[in-house]
Amino acid sequence: MSALLQITDFSLGLAGRKLLDGVTLEVDDGESVALVGESGSGKTLITRAALGLFPDRSQRSGTVSVRGLDTLTAGRRELLRLRREHASMIFQDPRAGINPVRTVGDFLTETLVRWHGLNRAEATAQAVEQLERLGLRRAEELVAQHPHQLSGGMLQRVMIAGALLGSPELLLCDEPTTALDVTTQAGIVALLREARQERGMGMLFVTHDLGLAASLCERVYVLRGGKVVEHGATRQVFLAPKEEYSRQLVEATPVIDPGAAPHAPELPEDAQPLVAVEGLGKHYGLRGGGTVTALEQATFRLPAGGSLGVVGESGSGKSTLARLLVGLETASEGTVQVEGSGRIGHRLRTAERRRLARDVQIVFQDPYLSLDPRIPVGQAVADVFRLHGKEGRRKAKESARELLGRVGIAAERLGDKPRMLSGGQRQRVALAKALAARPRLLVLDEATSALDVSVQAQVLELVEELREHLGLAILFVSHDLAVVSRMCSELLVMRQGRIVESGATARILADPENDYTRSLIGSYPRPLWETESLEAESAAP
Repeated sequence: MSALLQITDFSLGLAGRKLLDGVTLEVDDGESVALVGESGSGKTLITRAALGLFPDRSQRSGTVSVRGLDTLTAGRRELLRLRREHASMIFQDPRAGINPVRTVGDFLTETLVRWHGLNRAEATAQAVEQLERLGLRRAEELVAQHPHQLSGGMLQRVMIAGALLGSPELLLCDEPTTALDVTTQAGIVALLREARQERGMGMLFVTHDLGLAASLCERVYVLRGGKVVEHGATRQVFLAPKEEYSRQLVEATPVIDPGAAPHAPELPEDAQPLVAVEGLGKHYGLRGGGTVTALEQATFRLPAGGSLGVVGESGSGKSTLARLLVGLETASEGTVQVEGSGRIGHRLRTAERRRLARDVQIVFQDPYLSLDPRIPVGQAVADVFRLHGKEGRRKAKESARELLGRVGIAAERLGDKPRMLSGGQRQRVALAKALAARPRLLVLDEATSALDVSVQAQVLELVEELREHLGLAILFVSHDLAVVSRMCSELLVMRQGRIVESGATARILADPENDYTRSLIGSYPRPLWETESLEAESAAP
């Protein structure tokens, strides 16, 4: 019998460029297979091909077979039946896969009602149960909300719930845990592993997080430039890679290392902090009355050239804090001072916002929030050099080319619009756009979560260089404790809108005082072979 998913000598070209070249891979029933490689290597194209989703006017050859159905030649009805009954996909960007004008409940129950014969109440009950299994509180209220009312991490879990509700034989996961904190990610990984074992479900898991791949998948394919350069058992590929590119990926994978945390800059005793936050809070009113507290009594200092990490689960208030610092939200209480200039309780006027933008820039988790879809990426970065650096057109263009090259965007892509780039490439452009303003404070809101490990290492090295040479201060919001341990000298741990622990990163990671901090560190993914070894030891008499 053929494998559940069988891809043989699959090639795909578009506009004269070969994007995939002779790819061969397979996934059997009950098997979890990882597909890893740098951004733009073709991972998502392969995953989408399993559902018969191809770029318009692309040239294709080879076979992509799911349960014997070749998606390259199948008709529309056959592909619809495949997507309803046999295969589901979790997309990297949940906002691209969920209709923004319909409720979360509509998204989750439509397939159950239309194709699985359930009535609305039965389907809603299943949806609520699945959301609760994914760690979402107040699931009964959540199904009545719209996508824009949910955080990125919450919406990603809704997407995962929708994929699992159809009981697929094949689950295609395109960076499904990118937006999730480590505790939620650990729960999702456990749930996916359980669902695979219970249902005999096959899984193709696309990720740039090699540690996550090692914690979930028995086999791995390494993709580069549209070609499979190495494949085999995950343990063998990760511990003894045969190809130089695989070795580079493994070496670039960050690990939690308290000793790697940078030291705080030495400043005179009377030096004023670049950023001073005192008693900061944010409350949102509900339509039916009452309020929701997103942030409560946040207090900290960040000196020029300093680096502060902010970690915590989805909904803990990390992004609210980041948005308050850059003036995208108005505080309900407390003060924010940037270079001694106080801001409290009022919306910024245009002149104030322009002055603030010269000193403070933010890179969002979703690069679409930073990029105009109508403007080529080279022009978008050049415009910042012209606005804030007062450079002429030609000089700004040269500066943009140099900066984009440093974050891994080739010169031939400068004329591309954002939709023509992969998610990781768009994020690198968004980072370059923020750095072009030469800010004093750079706020990174999960800004490297969508980047593969090699590009992430390159980008983090650039940020560190700018911090040291320009006195750039960094506020780094992240769920990746390994990245935080490398980038940040100080750390804030947040939970349910409050700071539960703060101090030197090295101290907190080595000897956390708070139980929640300990659970964050303990949730970091372990390779399957280590987990199996620990389970075997605990089961021994």
